[in-house]
Amino acid sequence: MAKFGFSAVEGPKSDGLLERALRRDDCGPHELRPGGVVAWLLLVVLLVLMTHGVSNADINVVDDAGFHVRLEKPASRIASLAPHVTELLYAAGAGENVVGVVSYSDFPAAAQEVAQVGSYKSISQEALIALKPDLVIAWRSGNGPEIISRLRQLGLTVYVNEPQTLPDVAHALRVFGQLAGRDDAGEEAALAFLSTYGQLQQRYRGRRPVLVFYQVWNEPLTTLNGQHLISDIIRLCGGRNVFAEAIPLAPRVSVESVVRLDPEVIVASGMGESRPEWLDDWKDWPSIKAVREDKLYFVPPDLLQRHTPRILEGALMLCEYLDRARHKSNAGTTIDDRRGAR
Repeated sequence: MAKFGFSAVEGPKSDGLLERALRRDDCGPHELRPGGVVAWLLLVVLLVLMTHGVSNADINVVDDAGFHVRLEKPASRIASLAPHVTELLYAAGAGENVVGVVSYSDFPAAAQEVAQVGSYKSISQEALIALKPDLVIAWRSGNGPEIISRLRQLGLTVYVNEPQTLPDVAHALRVFGQLAGRDDAGEEAALAFLSTYGQLQQRYRGRRPVLVFYQVWNEPLTTLNGQHLISDIIRLCGGRNVFAEAIPLAPRVSVESVVRLDPEVIVASGMGESRPEWLDDWKDWPSIKAVREDKLYFVPPDLLQRHTPRILEGALMLCEYLDRARHKSNAGTTIDDRRGAR
């Protein structure tokens, strides 16, 4: 409030004017002395400025879909429509504000105790509305435009999240902290994330490029294009996504196209913490360099496919795999070489 102090207003000295204007023994509004008039005017100005200050306390942000989102006050009842959004909210210090989540919102452990409103692909509108959220945070590519539009039509305030680069994760931490009134915690989490990200950049800058095929699933055979966050991680590690130019974000591809592009490394995700058995199906295609040189790797999806601070753990694993692949290529070690040595 200092910038609204009376010293900035032209006129007599302001010392004590507000107090004198409020004293019972001063003249009332119908019979004000000259000094009292100034005091009353200054009081009115102060009240107007205070009201203006309150309106400026509104939270105004632009979400990842370009929509302007306005909150009159920090959100105290937040519904998260994606597991990674839930994790980001907790990381930004807003866990206590989360009242609703979707299935697979299992990190941190406290998120498992929060009421569920369906899955990210199938939201129960009744369950969501019953929670009376003052903010819903959606996932653009996961929930889809139809669900998001329907929620807005119901009168819900929706913020759309869609990180496409690693710095976008830090941005989400900042914004989520701001939306929940946890600015300091969100900023601290963002800075910690960017610090680790910077260290990885320094470590892997200038490494020899490696062609990478990232496999999300086997049936149908699915990958991710260059606009996905995982492609940004591949670039961070000095890799090149062989399907970077494909359309859409998560395109279905053929085995023949993978054979033709001949990746040096194949990385799989799967559904859990264990290496998927279908990763070894590629061994039926020894013409692929990644198969010949035994460069079939697995990174747990929770560490690479969730756009959260933990993604840097997955990034480090991927970077180390690509470095291992570089060393294998330099050493000339292949599956056939080892078989011949037996």
